[in-house]
Amino acid sequence: MNNTTKFLILRFSSIGDIILTTPVVRCLKLQYPHAEIHFLTKDKYGFLIKNNPYIDQKWLLKKDNWGETISALRQEQFDYVIDLHKNIRTLRIKWALGVKSYSFEKLNFQKFLLTNFKINRLPPLHIVDRNMHTVEHFHIKNDDIGLDFFIPPQDEVNKVELPEAFHKEYVVFAIGGQHATKKLPLERLIALCKKINAPVILLGGKEDETTGELLKNTLPKESIYNACGKYNFNQSASILKQAKIVFSHDTGLMHVAAAYKKKVYSIWGNTVPDFGMYPYQTSFEIIENKQLACRPCSKIGHKKCPKKHFKCMNESSFDFKIPELPESL
Repeated sequence: MNNTTKFLILRFSSIGDIILTTPVVRCLKLQYPHAEIHFLTKDKYGFLIKNNPYIDQKWLLKKDNWGETISALRQEQFDYVIDLHKNIRTLRIKWALGVKSYSFEKLNFQKFLLTNFKINRLPPLHIVDRNMHTVEHFHIKNDDIGLDFFIPPQDEVNKVELPEAFHKEYVVFAIGGQHATKKLPLERLIALCKKINAPVILLGGKEDETTGELLKNTLPKESIYNACGKYNFNQSASILKQAKIVFSHDTGLMHVAAAYKKKVYSIWGNTVPDFGMYPYQTSFEIIENKQLACRPCSKIGHKKCPKKHFKCMNESSFDFKIPELPESL
């Protein structure tokens, strides 16, 4: 007799949001007897779940295979769907499967109140804890271990492969971000890097490479390594894993840093930590300008500051102390 209970977890995007689902995956797999965990995400984010040992089967959704995917999912005869995305597309899947489902509460009305009227009715909960509410019915408890991130062996970066100045201790600065209003402008990046008395590795995508080069050319070259666009995400995570301290905008690598229990200096612009996506279960400091009546102006971000002054980043304070690193630096 097969006592397996089959769960389908839905989270289509993006990098940070998928990483923030990992406690649900782990706790459900380890705490629910004979749980079989399936996870559906977009094809482009498949690398985030590929090496997760708590997921029994990975499903990748492409633009042109909706019907095929839903048909295959029906054949699995799931017992439950855990919807950690909650949008029209996940509703379509839940309707097609016709099984009991539990959904993440997005709190869009509360976010609307905060971004438009600066009325904060959001619960003082991290999004991970809100995700965990979806499995409370199964008596699943948060194990408080934190986030997971699994790097495949082939993507592990050895320090000796880095420039010589970074073979010992170094700091990582994740300078990327999905939206311009969530990133420090170049002048502020330079000012912050000057405050860091240690070798700094810049991480980001190909789109951040030019900014990284400008930073490197402005500061002493031996103290900056522009790794933006040189490594895939898993390799960047490996470099970050070996860092002493991490500076990061509100982006996916910030959550990787939390997964590896790094000290994180978390930089916020037009969005705010009150949305519940600050570094989870790790030591962190928030860098933000709390003196602005216009902030937050969006729950996601903008291409440019709606007020045209960008004071949330241009006037944020860097008046904080960075822990001393080993003298070997």
